[in-house]
Amino acid sequence: MKDRAIDRNAVITSLHIAFFCLVLTAALDTGFAAVTGSLRLDTQLIRGTPTPSPARFIVRDLQGISDISLTCSQLGCQVMQNIGDPDGQLFVVQSSGVVSSALFLTQLLSASGVSSAEPDQTGNTPPARVAGWPWYASDRTPVPYFGATVWEGYLLQTPNQIVRTADTQSAFGVSGSGTAVALIDGGSEMADVTQSTVGVVDGQSATLNQSSEGTVQQSTVGVVDQSGFSAFGHGTMTAGIVHLVAPNASLMPLKAFNASGQGYESDVLRAIYYAVNHRANVINMSFEFTGPSVELANAVTYATNKGLICVGSAGNDGSMAIVYPSGLPNVIDVASTSNSKTPSSFSNYGTPPVWISAPGEAVLTTYPNESYALGWGTSFSAPFVSGTVALMASLSPANAGLLNQAKAADALSHAQPIPALGYGFGVLDTYQAVQSWQSSLPVSVAAPCAILGSC
Repeated sequence: MKDRAIDRNAVITSLHIAFFCLVLTAALDTGFAAVTGSLRLDTQLIRGTPTPSPARFIVRDLQGISDISLTCSQLGCQVMQNIGDPDGQLFVVQSSGVVSSALFLTQLLSASGVSSAEPDQTGNTPPARVAGWPWYASDRTPVPYFGATVWEGYLLQTPNQIVRTADTQSAFGVSGSGTAVALIDGGSEMADVTQSTVGVVDGQSATLNQSSEGTVQQSTVGVVDQSGFSAFGHGTMTAGIVHLVAPNASLMPLKAFNASGQGYESDVLRAIYYAVNHRANVINMSFEFTGPSVELANAVTYATNKGLICVGSAGNDGSMAIVYPSGLPNVIDVASTSNSKTPSSFSNYGTPPVWISAPGEAVLTTYPNESYALGWGTSFSAPFVSGTVALMASLSPANAGLLNQAKAADALSHAQPIPALGYGFGVLDTYQAVQSWQSSLPVSVAAPCAILGSC
């Protein structure tokens, strides 16, 4: 009987323990346990609270790579790359995702050696809507152009006539020789996408016709279309416009955006510093970030202090909106106009920051697979200005070092009037810009028109 009593008591005790464990489990699961609840609050693992994700930051550490590496070993973050600034102080750091981005940023800023930190924001190469189909898009007659063979429509297109490229090249004997234009854009995009994922033109039989308006098909020229067309080919298109204006300028493609038109600010910073280090004269920036950035401003200032001229697209929101880097005071901000020299409905405006306007509708330009495309957007206005600056720089090689941001902007202000406010000094006129720069040179520069007395 005694053994049975012991067995019965053991069973009751086991039941009590099991019941207690069940209650404790329920309490932990609902967050009633004070200690466990506190731990979960610290790591944001309470039920219903999203778990943080790893985030990227641009960090300036005055003591360099060894110091930021030590900081990350303590905070559990990762140093992704050195951005390439001249002082070797700028890095991309990725958080572990254990704590919120706000808390991680606070921890970073409290670390020894870290002087600044900001999110590595993403930007894009903005598309714009398609409207109309110009006559010159059908002119595929092959013609020579400074050692290359191009479509005749590419040369005779209305946007090129508006800015007076041919007149300028002929009158002043300029073509961009000896200059380098850096294009921060999509770079080589063939590794990003294939012909099965986006509309890519057929390089052997590209055609333009009314039936393909607003679409991209294998047998037609690619068109930048806001209704879903990716940014594939964007870099090739901007490069083609610079080449149209300054055909002998060296092009320095710097890839900071993928074929979908997305890119990190840190990649743009790396591209700017690369352009400076490799002696570019002009930086074309046909992209936008919606928010300001201390480090983006620092990089642009560094470039302009080194004599580079920075040109940016105003954006395609159709409003008095400021985007970056074009909204920075030392960037020539370019809005878009139509083929009748009126404001484009999609173009941002406002003076400042817009300095000048240029054609940005139905611009015929180069496209991957050895063909051409039509582009709408301020992205295609900016390279007209960048090419014009290259023409100015090539006018007098002996005085090229005198051409800086302020002087280039002043020369560009000699433009064609536009019947609207907020679009800067008017529509780009390459002839007036180069002529203005020539007249400001301390040494007389002989040009064909001066010799002929026809300027």
